[in-house]
Amino acid sequence: GKTDANDAAAICEAVTRPSMRFVPVKSTEQRAALALHRTRDLLVKQRTQLVNMIRGLLAEFGIEMARGLRHALELAARLSAGDAAEVPPLAQRVVTGLADQIGALQIQLTRLERELLAWHRDSDLSQRLATIPGVGIVSATALAASVSEPERFRSGRQFAASLGLTPLQNCSGGKERLGRISRMGDRYLRRLLVVGMTSLIR
Repeated sequence: GKTDANDAAAICEAVTRPSMRFVPVKSTEQRAALALHRTRDLLVKQRTQLVNMIRGLLAEFGIEMARGLRHALELAARLSAGDAAEVPPLAQRVVTGLADQIGALQIQLTRLERELLAWHRDSDLSQRLATIPGVGIVSATALAASVSEPERFRSGRQFAASLGLTPLQNCSGGKERLGRISRMGDRYLRRLLVVGMTSLIR
């Protein structure tokens, strides 16, 4: 059965094995950079929610809005100027208020991205990572802040496995069957790498 005593005994047994791998402790600077990334990720999600809310509200009045932040802000500016007669004044005020929130979020995101850029310029590892095709400043700083000792990985495949980018193996009777990717590990890093590589392929 699972008890604290059994867990402690299992940990003591595990640390004596030579094949045991340990997670290195991140430095204070790395944790600060990861705090920037987490905050930026939250603000981007909130901005997307607000844009989708504006799109949904305007769809009620038969106005279709093109995808993208720029189109949402342009349409909100048009509404605040009173150029959309088909939308009642009350709805115009609601949409303008949502657009103001997007503008405030955009200012915060710009500040955070400046901080990330400053951290990137101070980090030699982040600058080297940014030279990889498909890896920009955001991905480079996230990788540099998340992976403390990359030399612990014997190969790129081991690193990919730690991010959940390798397929699950179902092997039995000498037959090897590869399934979908495991999706274990750091979801944020995995998303950044997949988006970067997809844009590179396109």
